[in-house]
Amino acid sequence: MSSDHLCAHCGSSSVQVKHVTRSFGKASALLVIEAIPMFSCPDCGESYFSAQTLHEIERIKALRKSVAVARQVPVASFQLAAA
Repeated sequence: MSSDHLCAHCGSSSVQVKHVTRSFGKASALLVIEAIPMFSCPDCGESYFSAQTLHEIERIKALRKSVAVARQVPVASFQLAAA
């Protein structure tokens, strides 16, 4: 999906909006936010959030108890296999 924005880093008009998932905190304080709009530039490789998006992330984090839905999440630890 393309946007009408220019890349904030290189000025390219090829910037795209992608939707990503990010996690904040850990253990019982873990909060996962899905479908966050992120600008991504295929020309310079930079990815970034708008100021409006960052403010909304902070709002969601502050209101987490009233806006988040509890789900069980499987967790795995990364371990290098022996060579």
